[in-house]
Amino acid sequence: SSPALIDWATAKNAVTFNNVAFGYPGTETSALAGVSFEIETGSTVAIVGPSGAGKTTAAQLILRFWDADEGNILLFGQHLRDLDLDDLRAHVAMVSQETYLFNDTLAHNILMARPDATETDVQTAIEQASLAEFVANLPDGLQTMVGERGVRLSGGQRQRVAIARAFLKDAPVLVLDEATSHLDAVNEAFVHNALQQLMQGRTTLIIAHRLSTVRNASQIVVMDAGEVVQTGDHDTLIGEDGLYSRLVAHQLSATATKQ
Repeated sequence: SSPALIDWATAKNAVTFNNVAFGYPGTETSALAGVSFEIETGSTVAIVGPSGAGKTTAAQLILRFWDADEGNILLFGQHLRDLDLDDLRAHVAMVSQETYLFNDTLAHNILMARPDATETDVQTAIEQASLAEFVANLPDGLQTMVGERGVRLSGGQRQRVAIARAFLKDAPVLVLDEATSHLDAVNEAFVHNALQQLMQGRTTLIIAHRLSTVRNASQIVVMDAGEVVQTGDHDTLIGEDGLYSRLVAHQLSATATKQ
């Protein structure tokens, strides 16, 4: 049967997890067990939890890097397994802390997100990602080779390349694996501003490590050992005697910079 079409304009929920269980091949323990949550179209949802809680696993399942062992995941009301993989991934942009860059030109690395994009499209994405000044100062501009795994770029610059890709892709769903690595203040500000702009008008799922990010989310999903243990907004959860208030007391992530 032909793949289901994604109707992302009218669906109430962008992403739905229904009782999802998953274990990585060759491991005894479950990475996710009975996970259920909904992300309303147009909202921003943050997933928080200690290391190994299953946050990144949940994000990877949305892009079908793996398939759930049990339960269902829906994108705009359609089961992921019913969707064409290319179509699914065209509707979801991921910005992760490990931005994979190929030993090619900066232009080609950005065009990966949408190979048919015009030069003007690429230029716009670069400006939106706060990369324009950096590119203008490169001797070869967009034709500069980035080196194996992007070694010629700083962490903040690599992250902004990932953001430029997401702007170019212009997908309705954004999955953001927030960087825990410490960026210097200038890069931090550039990345923060670019992400704020990128999130406008999209449904965003953030794997969050910073308190400032989580406070602004419309819903927070708190995970621990592969299970959802709390859901609600910041004000609700902070008033409960649960994992969330303990995480906040420790600033959510020991590896994140204090904010």
